[in-house]
Amino acid sequence: MFGIFKKKKSVELAAPLTGKVVKLAEVPDEVFSQKMVGDGLAIEPTEGVLLSPVDGVIKQIFPTKHAVGIETKEGAEILIHIGINTVELQGEGFEKLAEEGDKVKVGDEIIKVDLDYIKENATSTITPVLITNMDDIKELKILDNQNVTAGEDKILSVEVK
Repeated sequence: MFGIFKKKKSVELAAPLTGKVVKLAEVPDEVFSQKMVGDGLAIEPTEGVLLSPVDGVIKQIFPTKHAVGIETKEGAEILIHIGINTVELQGEGFEKLAEEGDKVKVGDEIIKVDLDYIKENATSTITPVLITNMDDIKELKILDNQNVTAGEDKILSVEVK
């Protein structure tokens, strides 16, 4: 009745990588800095293992292994894009540890990343963590973290409509 007893559908995202939190506006790619793909934040990683930030299902791992799409049971759609201009690496520097369709929990390993290779061969290691279905999101809060540990520190809180 009028939605006043509707249960909130919210989810918190843990850091998928260990490193320094970066504002999207500072990402060296307009597609991300202008929020064309979605809203969120980015992480400049110091360790090369990408973990699942949520409990959900892997909807897509790009053939070049540089990006992962995960959907939560609450309906949040998350895109993690490892580095900038990494699609051009054609999968070099990335090792898939999970598959499309896998159910994942916070902290599950998804992709191993050779950060030194990415630093040498791509624009940046900065990794956007985005909510791509913003039309379905009531509220997105960036949690105050400077440096984060993968699988432990919370980085985003999302409330799905």
